Amino acid sequence: MVDSPMYPHPSPELAKRRAELAPEALSAFKAFSKAVFAPGALDAKTKQLIAVAVAHVTQCPYCIKGHTEGAARAGASDKEIMEAIWVAAEMRAGGAYAHSALALQTLQGLHGGED
Repeated sequence: MVDSPMYPHPSPELAKRRAELAPEALSAFKAFSKAVFAPGALDAKTKQLIAVAVAHVTQCPYCIKGHTEGAARAGASDKEIMEAIWVAAEMRAGGAYAHSALALQTLQGLHGGED
């Protein structure tokens, strides 16, 4: 039995195939990404730290690697990157906590307003 990875390693062949299948969408996506990460009201380092945090919440391994590298190249320290990851963890946990209100409201309805 051959053990294959869950996520394929990025390769020129995959990039070429992606471009062949949807060249306009790929071009638009690249332009959008370039515009989003260009310095503006937020500097490049801050944008990359946000991207690191969001990548951990969305759990995209490619984004985690790419934006961790991007943040480091933009001048973020290892400590800043890890702190951004902890912010993401808190937000993910906070979302579950906050959404418990839906379960509690549902239970209240099932029990006729009783605790």
